[in-house]
Amino acid sequence: MKKLDMLAAGLVIVGGVNWGLVSLANFDLVASLSGLEFGEANSATRAVYGLVGLAAVYQVVQNGGIRRRWSADTGIRTA
Repeated sequence: MKKLDMLAAGLVIVGGVNWGLVSLANFDLVASLSGLEFGEANSATRAVYGLVGLAAVYQVVQNGGIRRRWSADTGIRTA
């Protein structure tokens, strides 16, 4: 499960960085890496955006479980 936690966290970070670039620089990194212009999408970019969205939902739904899994190794108790 920790590998899935890390994958989801990485995807959420990618999404956050991409939205930050859209906001600050009017630049869509995902589209650019796919050879597209800002605002364009194809099946690959839609798949990335979909995975980022699923990762965010996973993070929200599993928040307590993620904290318990990661704190179990350190001996830190969570509320």
